[in-house]
Amino acid sequence: MINSGDTAWIITATGLVLLMTLPALALFYGGLVQAKNILSVLAHCFAVACVCSVLWFLCGYSLAFSGSSAWLGDTANLLLASVTRGGVRAGTKIPESVYLMFQMTFAVITPALIIGAYVERIKFGAVLLISGLWLLLVYVPVAHWVWGGGWLATRGVMDYAGGIVVHVTAGVSALVVAAILGCRHEFPHGIRPPHAPWMVMVGASLLWVGWFGFNAGSALSAGGDAGMALLATHLSAATATLVWMAIEWIKFGKPSLVGAVTGTIAGLASITPASGFVGPEAAVLLGALSGVVCFLGVLLVKRVMQVDDALDVLGVHGVGGALGSLLLPFLTLLGGGVALSRGISEQFMVQALAVGATAVWSAVATALITKIAAATVGLRVNREDETIGLDFAAHGESGYHHTAR
Repeated sequence: MINSGDTAWIITATGLVLLMTLPALALFYGGLVQAKNILSVLAHCFAVACVCSVLWFLCGYSLAFSGSSAWLGDTANLLLASVTRGGVRAGTKIPESVYLMFQMTFAVITPALIIGAYVERIKFGAVLLISGLWLLLVYVPVAHWVWGGGWLATRGVMDYAGGIVVHVTAGVSALVVAAILGCRHEFPHGIRPPHAPWMVMVGASLLWVGWFGFNAGSALSAGGDAGMALLATHLSAATATLVWMAIEWIKFGKPSLVGAVTGTIAGLASITPASGFVGPEAAVLLGALSGVVCFLGVLLVKRVMQVDDALDVLGVHGVGGALGSLLLPFLTLLGGGVALSRGISEQFMVQALAVGATAVWSAVATALITKIAAATVGLRVNREDETIGLDFAAHGESGYHHTAR
């Protein structure tokens, strides 16, 4: 039977997760780019949300969460054909309509995260095509593997809210798209600082709040698991923020606001796979580790690999999601953690297999998708449009209008 308390919480969590894309991620990314590109980033986030929502209705939900195949779901729920007004999602006490909508918000934000890798230089048509194909060829299969009863689920992989399904897929794919697309012509020495750090902070703050729906909502009920996931999420984010600030303070002499909130996102991404499985001590430890490891990950991508992952999607989301997924078995030993059904080393191997397989699939499929986009709609704007800015070049608008006094 439908439980009204559980249903009310998951409806609320659904709204919180959608808030993470619209407007939180849009503001976070929008503030990080140059002023001449802010509207293009907002347009990317808004359009991707719409494209992925419709695809989820058409076939995404069915292929991710229907059937019992090891690799991909079946077609039983194409156009949501089997979803009825009073139908309950198996294994829960919430309507299937609420469950599929909650999962839809995850399907929306994951390709939206990749936007951060290619801002300021990509064609709008390529954004739409890559995002749509990526949802169906990368996100949907991996969601089925991990959450839909697929081959990783049968092996006992633990991913509470998407460290593998969301953050590893998006992070690795972001690196691939950025590498194929090429660097901004000012990269690496001529890149200007974020045009609106205050906007970045507002977006990050909204992401922090929305993440409570992301992680605590993944309990699919209003109970102790949701409460512990909420607590772990907050503590990890707060700790990672302080650690990132400390690193900048030591390294550069001043802690920046943009750096601080980047640490926040690193802590949130890292706790995502572990949030419902660990207690507060583990959350603080993981937050501290994520602040250090993700900081190094950002440096690795841009300074060592020389890939223009513009807004650090791999360094923050990909590295953070993988870190939390791999450390999860060990973190359950601390206070408040769940009891594992197998040995720690065995669970670690399952986690490593899931992270590795997901990373490889994401890289290969994303490379193919990006090549398809390049051969059809084209990938990159010309040098003149990049200089003018995508707000005007792609959308004929401007984010700011200055009137002479």
